[in-house]
Amino acid sequence: MKKYEAVIVLNPNLSTKVDEFKKDFEKLLKDNSFSIVKTEDIGRRQLAYSIANHNKGHYILFNLEGDPSKLLEIETKIKYNESIIRHLFLVVKEHNGTDSSLLIESKNKKSDTSESVSKTESEELVAEEPKNEDVAEESTNSEEEKENE
Repeated sequence: MKKYEAVIVLNPNLSTKVDEFKKDFEKLLKDNSFSIVKTEDIGRRQLAYSIANHNKGHYILFNLEGDPSKLLEIETKIKYNESIIRHLFLVVKEHNGTDSSLLIESKNKKSDTSESVSKTESEELVAEEPKNEDVAEESTNSEEEKENE
């Protein structure tokens, strides 16, 4: 049995149906005597270039093991699936047990955006609160005006 990595790029408009697609794809693989070692749902990402009028795609990575003679059947069935805008099967020597760099990068982007949102919210709260220094300056100015009169 050879080891493979499969990258599937789905139509971003069908992001809500990703779980359904994964179940169907896993069934297709198991029917063709492939075993799934690991699955990574990367999520929506910007494409390097437009594919079928899409600028984004939903990425899913699979680590697979299976019979090379069955791979052609799988690719033939994938080719006619309209929800897939690109696919790639790579032969690998060994599966890396760690998360892929795409998954790590997408997690970092999500945490960065959540941190920036929380920072923005806290900055807005600080901006809304009146500063004590401004109040103190106003009272000092009014005292000086009274003395001058």
